[in-house]
Amino acid sequence: MAASRGIFVTVEGLDFSGKSTLVGNLKRLLPEFHFTREPGGSPAAERIRELLLDPELEMDSLTEAYLYAAARADHTRRDIIPHLRSGRGVICERYLDSSLAYQGYGRGLGVELVRRLNGFAVGDLRPDVTFYLKLSAAARARRTRRRLDRLEAGGSEFMRRVEAGFEELVKREPDRFRVLDAERPPEELAALVHREISGLRRG
Repeated sequence: MAASRGIFVTVEGLDFSGKSTLVGNLKRLLPEFHFTREPGGSPAAERIRELLLDPELEMDSLTEAYLYAAARADHTRRDIIPHLRSGRGVICERYLDSSLAYQGYGRGLGVELVRRLNGFAVGDLRPDVTFYLKLSAAARARRTRRRLDRLEAGGSEFMRRVEAGFEELVKREPDRFRVLDAERPPEELAALVHREISGLRRG
């Protein structure tokens, strides 16, 4: 990582694993960071998000993957990279790893195909650290109460494939991923992540 570039942090995990809660707590602990999310994060990407998560909309898996890549291209260039270049740290709720897990593994498109689709979208930008919130199927079932969006409604088999995908990504890049127990109290998780990020910045 170049000395003048801000640190790029991503938060990943299955639906209902507590990503939004963690990010919300980190906003209070790290107000100097820029916070964003995917899909979304820029005006064009937010419009694409509406399509992607619409529970009434049926969509081909390859179309879905292209739309995620398109949203990511705009978000990366218009939001993430400018902040990093200014020296500001960025924390993003979901990024490329979600597409690899959900479309590559969950939809069965394959990791390499999804990587190629996103090649121009992300360029050489790679998170410096990724916090993966690991949640058991039983805990996820207990947390699933509200109306589901299009991906959340994919079913248990789909989610098992997505989880297996995340686990494989963690195995491939153990130096980048930090695996967190998503059932720990939210305040504990936020304090742990805060310490990790602070240590990276000092390093």
